[in-house]
This record gives sequence, C-alpha cells and structure tokens, in this order.
Amino acid sequence: MSTHYDSNSEGELTRVRRLRLEPGQATPWHVDRCRRHTLVISGERLRIEFRDGRDPIVVDVAPGMTDWDDPEPAAHRAVNIGTTAYEEVVTFYLNSPDEDPQPVCEPV
Repeated sequence: MSTHYDSNSEGELTRVRRLRLEPGQATPWHVDRCRRHTLVISGERLRIEFRDGRDPIVVDVAPGMTDWDDPEPAAHRAVNIGTTAYEEVVTFYLNSPDEDPQPVCEPV
C-alpha cells in the first residue's frame, strides 16, 4: 500500500506530501488540480497510466531528481515498475487553502 504524509498549516497555499510506493504498488486514480514540484528520494522507474486509455508514460527517475508539473485534469495513476521503493516529496501550490491537490477519482 502507498504511504502519504501531508503537512500544511491552516490558511496556507502550499502543502507538502511525502509518498512511498513499493515495487508494483500504484497510487489511487486521481487528478492533479494545481502546480507542483517533486523531489525524488529513491526509485528507478514509474509508469503513469491514464484512465482514458491513452498510452502510458514511462519515466526513469533517480534520487535527487526534481521536476515541476502543471495541473493534469485527466484521471491517472503512478505505478512503481522499478525493483526498489519509490519515494518522493511533493510541494503543491494550492489555488485555495482548502483545496485537495490530488482528489481520488471514483472507480469506473
């Protein structure tokens, strides 16, 4: 099972989340509502799968890698297809203090 740790103060427009996925684990299907910055702590490779059937994206990752991402309205999930645990710290730049930056999508 994936592990999430959230941290933010009431009224703040940022949220920091730490995520860990063991090999073969996936995040829940979700959308990304806001801009975010990711720092990879550990891992080798992720597959981003889209619920709408578009081709998945395979991303090679390495500790220390960082990247900025824009909102993604299409439902998707990340799957750890590497042989080691994937761990990241993400800073979300919220549009409002009470925003859920990655709401989980209902099963289809």
